[in-house]
Amino acid sequence: MDYHTSSATTHISRAAGPPTDPKFLADEKEFTKLPAELANIDWSHHISWGKYAPYPPSDDIAITNDAGEKIAPSLPLTPENVAPQFVEPHPALTFHIHATSGRARYTTVHIPHGPVSTPAFMPVGTKGTLKGMTPMDIVQDGALNNQIILSNTYHLALQPSTELIRDQGGLHKFMNWDRNILTDSGGFQMVSLLKLAEITEEGVTFENPFEAESLKQDVQKKIVEEEEAHVRCGKRHSDEETSIPTKSQRMLLRPEDSIYHQNNIGSDIIMALDDVVSSVSDDKTRFEIATYRTLRWLDRCFSAHRRKHDQNLFPIVQGGLDVSRGGLRDVCLAGFRIRDDSAPGYAIGGLAGGESKDDFWKVVDHCCRALPDNKPRYLMGVGYPLDLVVCTAMGVDMYDCVYPTRTARFGVAFVGGEAPGTLRLKANDCAEDYRVIDKGCGCMACKGGYTRARLYSMLKNDNPLAVSLVTHHNLAYMMALNRSMREAIKNDCYGDFARKFVDDQFRGKANGGQDVPAWVKDALDAAGISIGK
Repeated sequence: MDYHTSSATTHISRAAGPPTDPKFLADEKEFTKLPAELANIDWSHHISWGKYAPYPPSDDIAITNDAGEKIAPSLPLTPENVAPQFVEPHPALTFHIHATSGRARYTTVHIPHGPVSTPAFMPVGTKGTLKGMTPMDIVQDGALNNQIILSNTYHLALQPSTELIRDQGGLHKFMNWDRNILTDSGGFQMVSLLKLAEITEEGVTFENPFEAESLKQDVQKKIVEEEEAHVRCGKRHSDEETSIPTKSQRMLLRPEDSIYHQNNIGSDIIMALDDVVSSVSDDKTRFEIATYRTLRWLDRCFSAHRRKHDQNLFPIVQGGLDVSRGGLRDVCLAGFRIRDDSAPGYAIGGLAGGESKDDFWKVVDHCCRALPDNKPRYLMGVGYPLDLVVCTAMGVDMYDCVYPTRTARFGVAFVGGEAPGTLRLKANDCAEDYRVIDKGCGCMACKGGYTRARLYSMLKNDNPLAVSLVTHHNLAYMMALNRSMREAIKNDCYGDFARKFVDDQFRGKANGGQDVPAWVKDALDAAGISIGK
């Protein structure tokens, strides 16, 4: 008998957000045409706006010195603990810059559920929870004291549904979290779930991965039942062909739907749905289509956003790895410059997808040199400690990544010192090591006296407490790193801090370690920090 499945019924879930305004849609022949609003841009000039020293001056706020040269003015600073004033055009965000050290900035992003000090790392709670952690663990423990976490719109829309979250008072109440939340738009799933996605001008249609697995199990169960029935009836399997009909559920996520779901969730910072292409793709035409479409979709997001009074919608810079003058990153940035009045902050997207570190830092540097200094900059999906140190030097304020929590679930702990700065607690070397993970750390594991040997034994026996302890440690490490960066900026010695961090990780081959990677030297040099090795 030859068993197979047929999906005669494929259902696309009804769009949740408002209808799409036809004026924002483009015909296929327009997909690779430069947007009309950018037709008169002089691409020979660097795309930038709102730039203060030490960046090169931008035309909108440049001043002229006695010699007739255009220079960038000094960046206005606000003392710490100044109360925010929430005013139009961004009534849900106030941005205070307290200190700078080179291009690195110590700031406070004031948003509806309290202040966020930057540089800031946001732990990822994809479905509204950090695995193995409670909100009390994250807030009440002094080693963490997180001010903001990240959740994912796509996953929350699938389970448990944003309507259910809305009806329970929003995600803050749903997860018993009284601090800030940032939600991703669902755009990244175009890369991570590409095999389940179909991308069109309307939006992206996803196969439901949870339902697909459920259907697969249902089919297997049906096959077993039919086999048992055939045995009872004395039939041979080859006597007939059995067709098992199934139906699959597909979810259409348009820009309007992404905003609808994020409005339901009630997060403090929400992200525009962008057309995301893997950074390692070599399809230049697809990158071009995605960059132009990201601008059209941004207009649709702004139009659909119904909670401007208490939620902040950030555009996401796309354009692949093209940082050439007038290239795709410039096209996207120029489009954002025109729409700047509508954006309380910006995100840098399309990275952390396997591109070379050399390409990575050049995109970050390019975007930081262009984006306005009076608004926060968020680098999406980046969470390696070394990356945070380098990108903060270039002017990034906020980060997120699953790396600290995901590696903890594999028994990998962050430690200071030699690269890669991690300790594999499942390694045999830890079996009789009676030191804590990292002396001086204030996490529940180190402060609680859990030795490496004890954690080794617990992890080998799949004790869930061990995963929770290592997760707490890794997040405590990240929070301590961010506090140290802020303190160094406050004291205007970030260059010294970055050099020491790099020296600790890369002792040099002559000293039995590794040499400093060329990309680290080049990136810090671009930020005005020289590395000797």
